[in-house]
Amino acid sequence: MTNKIDKNKIDEAALALLFLSMHSDDGLTRAWKGIDWEVMNSLYEKGYILDPKTKAKSVVVTKEGEAKSEEFFTKLFGK
Repeated sequence: MTNKIDKNKIDEAALALLFLSMHSDDGLTRAWKGIDWEVMNSLYEKGYILDPKTKAKSVVVTKEGEAKSEEFFTKLFGK
């Protein structure tokens, strides 16, 4: 079954869910990182977040990631 999974769709859903926990902290947009590490690394490789491998409980979201997260959230969960 895992070979039938579209990992891009998982990334879109994960980024959309990060939108729910985004907050501004000293001029940076941050989101709580409670998502699978493989997915977080994929979002990092796509440039949507900064390196998630820190001791912080949140991750910095890039401007592109911020825009895409809202786009994906609306696309996947909007009415």
